[in-house]
Amino acid sequence: MSGVHRGQQRALYDARRDTEIPAHGLRLVVVRPADLDADGRGRLRRSEEADLAALRKLLARESDEDRVTDAFRAWLLGEGWTPVEPTDRWTDLEAVRGEERLICEAKGRTKEKGIDADIAYGQLLRRMTSQDARIRYALVVPSSSVKAVERVPAHVRELLRIDVYEVTDDNGVRPLPA
Repeated sequence: MSGVHRGQQRALYDARRDTEIPAHGLRLVVVRPADLDADGRGRLRRSEEADLAALRKLLARESDEDRVTDAFRAWLLGEGWTPVEPTDRWTDLEAVRGEERLICEAKGRTKEKGIDADIAYGQLLRRMTSQDARIRYALVVPSSSVKAVERVPAHVRELLRIDVYEVTDDNGVRPLPA
């Protein structure tokens, strides 16, 4: 009826949800079939016990990574980005602004800052499946991990189109210089 293909309409609704819910100070939690007890095709098995356990885990804020991701998502919205469904299910956050796309890997506070920074860079490298210059990658870390992620020289990060963002203890976001 709207003249828009069903897939496009769903994408518009998802983008509106991803923008409007956080804009009202609410935390958006998207539950995918893969998060619940589902078969390989995404069909739910409807196992109440397993599904409740999965939902408790999704809704719990067990790690600082959730705080970092939520703060960065809110900052992106303020900068005119629209969070979208990630093209890779392991991506922490993906957003678009006009023709630009940002694929993000977030890390929270950790005891092994250097190792976790190296792992995060590796995760971003695996997601670099397109040569499209409009796609950039972001490593989003708490203040305590900035020195570890800066071990990769700025000129290398620029060649790889990786931007680094610091999330402070009071949930402020600061892009680090390239």
